[in-house]
Amino acid sequence: MDIDAWLSIATVVAVLATLVFTRIAPDAILVGAMAFLIFTNVLTPQQALAGFANTGVMTIAALYVVAAALKETGAIKWIAAQLLGQPTTLRRAQWRVMLPASILSAFMNNTTVVAMFIPAIQDWSNRLRLPPSKLLLPLSYISILGGTCTLIGTSTNLVVDGLLQSQLGVSLGMFELTWIGLPILLVGGGFILIFATWLLPQRDGTNAQLDQIREYSVEVTVEPGGPLVGKSIADAGLRNLQFGYLADIERDDHLMTAVPPETKLLGGDTLVFIGAPECARELREIRGLSPANGNVQKLDVAHHRRCLVEAVVSPDFTGIGQTVRESRFRSRFQAVILSISRHGRRLNGKVGDIELQVGDTLLLETGQEFVEQYRYRKDFLLVSQLNDSTPPNFQKAPLSLGILGVMVVLSATNLISILEAAFLAAGALLMTGCLSMGKARRYIDLSVLIVIAASFSLGEAMTQSGAARTIAELVVGHIDSPWLALAFIYLMTVLFTEMITNNAAAVLMFPIALAVSQQLGVDFMPFVIAITIAASASFMTALGYQTNLMVMGPGGYRMHDYLKLGFPVSALVGGTAILLIPFIWPF
Repeated sequence: MDIDAWLSIATVVAVLATLVFTRIAPDAILVGAMAFLIFTNVLTPQQALAGFANTGVMTIAALYVVAAALKETGAIKWIAAQLLGQPTTLRRAQWRVMLPASILSAFMNNTTVVAMFIPAIQDWSNRLRLPPSKLLLPLSYISILGGTCTLIGTSTNLVVDGLLQSQLGVSLGMFELTWIGLPILLVGGGFILIFATWLLPQRDGTNAQLDQIREYSVEVTVEPGGPLVGKSIADAGLRNLQFGYLADIERDDHLMTAVPPETKLLGGDTLVFIGAPECARELREIRGLSPANGNVQKLDVAHHRRCLVEAVVSPDFTGIGQTVRESRFRSRFQAVILSISRHGRRLNGKVGDIELQVGDTLLLETGQEFVEQYRYRKDFLLVSQLNDSTPPNFQKAPLSLGILGVMVVLSATNLISILEAAFLAAGALLMTGCLSMGKARRYIDLSVLIVIAASFSLGEAMTQSGAARTIAELVVGHIDSPWLALAFIYLMTVLFTEMITNNAAAVLMFPIALAVSQQLGVDFMPFVIAITIAASASFMTALGYQTNLMVMGPGGYRMHDYLKLGFPVSALVGGTAILLIPFIWPF
């Protein structure tokens, strides 16, 4: 090997070691490696930066917008609520979680699916008296498996498709991966459904402790003619919220306290919840509830452009000593006070009659510009927006689902490419108001896109320097069977994806897989499919896949929990893939 090959291999080893043993941001590591390859003349700037123009990377960026619109319109939450239901046993609960999650993750970003299911499952598990630890890791695993079923199911599939297009002029069809994705989904999902109950611990999640945080009293009204009328408190999903609890119901001027979960809701009921500020956010995401404070409806701000904000009253606030009504708070600040907390405790009584004091913490509903407008004004000591507190625009949910369906059909029928379909869908969602441009920008994860694009330079360096070919010759020198070589490529990819990001693992193994197929004189497609599946098959660690990390806290998991369930799932999925791939894509 020449000096370029040694530099390429050294760069890859350095990147792997830095990703595993340091806390440096992955995008900084990959960009640094890319710059090193340019400075040492292993790659030209055009070769190193080619990943930023790759169709797979651009498709992922467009699909971030599509997934964001589905979340902002509440489409995923609506689907989850319809499909979860009221199971009576743990196994039925797992089935109700795994079925919709696997279907949804086949057509949209896994992270979005898991993020939307987590709070629903936490509430669900509390209501059904089931430990969340038995449900959340199966949710993560099944979303990973579901993502392998279509081209748009996970970013890894799109990255590999982009590599195929740029280097070989070949592209994968929308449902081409279904031939292998569906069998491993059934095998892996079946194992999880049968054995997760015994292999996973019975442990509570890290729910907030209400007596240690700011506590509010939040009132909401059951909308007359809405979807909650006639449902019991439990069926409506209002029992044991993650951040609060139902204290009272006001009905026809009568106060009902300590209401049982089977109590039926009527239109016009005022429900009084007590809890953390996040409790208000949870209630806003439940269709059929509206703020009981009539002033909220007078805000000159569109419902889906509002957010929840906490603000602490400063000594310079002009309304100190006045009631909220006397201070004309709504008209002055274009914000409505939902609740007031003083010294960490909620204040009872009507909000409009409470006299404001220095240090009062106000829970406000207001426009998204409030934080920037008043963050540095003297009226408030502190102004902070609650994360993800803008209510879904449920009226746009059918439209966003329809646009997603059109995108899938256009791509699946090969009328246009997946990149064009994704751009058209993203543009349609923006033009129809399903998502604002500002939110679209925030949802696009630039750090992930940079990691993927920059990692392409490593794969290009391995190819251009001849390092991939040399490694392939070493592999073929010891393994002359295509089937054993396929197993080796799969296992190496799994090892990489457990240590580093799944996309980087696919990019690093792609040139090696191509070189091995060339050395053996067989078709490259089985090896490409193997790394595509293996790069997503991260089940044994919390760090290997983002959704595994997301459920760690809510499920109360520890590192060994992932290995107990993840190792047999990984072995089953790997064995199934290695056996079936050569039959579907012959050597």
